[in-house]
Amino acid sequence: MFGIGTTELMIILLVALIVIGPKKLPEIAKTLGKAMGEFRRMSNDVKRTIEHEVAQEEKKQTTAQAAKIEAKADKEPETSAESPAASTVEKQEETKDGSK
Repeated sequence: MFGIGTTELMIILLVALIVIGPKKLPEIAKTLGKAMGEFRRMSNDVKRTIEHEVAQEEKKQTTAQAAKIEAKADKEPETSAESPAASTVEKQEETKDGSK
């Protein structure tokens, strides 16, 4: 726990008992515990918010990339797939005719 050993923790508690007094020590410990719990809750909320925002941004980027890929695929002419086959047929016809 925070790199504090048992002996250091006992010394801290003893000093707190002497400085604060035995009557107020439980009240202060309770207040400190509540404050630590609230801090932990708030930091978890911040962490969840950041993770949510990062996930949303990644989703936007993925959607934008998919849209770019689709747009690029739509711009390419569909005849490009037919071109190699058509040129092969033309070459075969030319060799039969003897023109090349």
